[in-house]
Amino acid sequence: MGMTTQEILEFRKKHFLSTSVYYYKNPLHLVRAKGEYVYDVDGKEYLDCIGGIVCISAGHNHPRIKEQILKMLQEDEIQHTSLLYFNSHPVELAQELLKEAPAGIDRVFFTNSGSEANELAFLAARQATGETIVINLRHSYHGGTSAALAQCGHGTWKFRAQPSALNVSAMEPYCYRCPFGKKPESCSLECAKNVETTIQTATHGKIAAFIAEPVMGVGGFISPPKEYFQEVVKIVHRYGGKYISDEVQTGAGRTGESFLFTKALGIEADMVTMAKGLGNGAAIGATLMKTETSDSMAGKLFFNTFGSDPYQTMQAKVTLQIIREEKLIENSKKMGNYLLDGFKNLMKSHALIGDVRGRGLLMGFELVKDRETKEYATSEAVALMEKCREKGVLLGKGGLFGNVIRIAPPLTIDQKNCDRVLKAVDESLIEIKKQSLS
Repeated sequence: MGMTTQEILEFRKKHFLSTSVYYYKNPLHLVRAKGEYVYDVDGKEYLDCIGGIVCISAGHNHPRIKEQILKMLQEDEIQHTSLLYFNSHPVELAQELLKEAPAGIDRVFFTNSGSEANELAFLAARQATGETIVINLRHSYHGGTSAALAQCGHGTWKFRAQPSALNVSAMEPYCYRCPFGKKPESCSLECAKNVETTIQTATHGKIAAFIAEPVMGVGGFISPPKEYFQEVVKIVHRYGGKYISDEVQTGAGRTGESFLFTKALGIEADMVTMAKGLGNGAAIGATLMKTETSDSMAGKLFFNTFGSDPYQTMQAKVTLQIIREEKLIENSKKMGNYLLDGFKNLMKSHALIGDVRGRGLLMGFELVKDRETKEYATSEAVALMEKCREKGVLLGKGGLFGNVIRIAPPLTIDQKNCDRVLKAVDESLIEIKKQSLS
């Protein structure tokens, strides 16, 4: 039998980092999973609508992935090699992944996480340009390691130890809360132009890189218009920088447009980073780049002990094949649109929902106390998650003030389960309103 929930909680409080967090007032103890569902220690079933924090793309414990893992174990395939020795699995994954890459990108390096993938992108950009400053966006998040966290646009995530001399934040392309007070009909892409102003006023006129997520994940699934990226990439290249497209959350077909959203948006990126859904739960990240950037690193040594391990790269390759063959990108778009329409319909009867946004099955809705003032409804977001949990639906949350509900189920979700999500949210919001009036 394993440890009880209480035993785990007590041990974590005493011996894990004090920064360790968990969802729910009474922590959820998960022990099993299959498809779109996870099961707690008491056997209760939950519809997983956050996918291991946007990690599960092909569904939990997909039969084809299980089959390949068992086959490798039965045949005593080597579990760890490092790139010092040759193995076919990382090469086979790279071959498939580069087929999905934007034009001009023909190099790939595998890491253990999205944080490490972004660390490598910063390193390569600085080596290639001879510059050091990286431009990021307010409300952005790019990982928990040192250089990645330095580019974070959330004060709640950053520590005193984070270096600040090599990074500068530009204004966020946050249409619902436009920092320039614009509406879609009056927008002149002021947020994109601010990237150039930032370079002109907060740097010495040259940069190493600019990094942005096509949809800002931790920031609350903020989804800028396509034109924003096309304008920014021109600015970045004009000032000598490399454009890094952080697809740790948007990649692996989640947006319902293409395997990499960068490609669908037509962003002329110099590097693309991936993780999360790439491995369907396996600890793997990837940094894709152009040869000219890769060549700038020649003559130096760079190494990752566990990057390119056989089991992780195998699982990522099979995940990519499943996404293609089961047409999960198409399903992501179809079910994403269905949920988007459903949540917009819920807005008519629930004033607590201030905005609904997202791409494919990377979707969020922002809770506000008042639609005019847009006051953050943080406690209500917590209450909504608790009530949906009681109804067997697991959601995520994000945003600078934790008032954005994040929905990112496995790409295999069907209409029946989408209806289950909408019903759980609707009923929970009704209950929250009744409680506020009592």
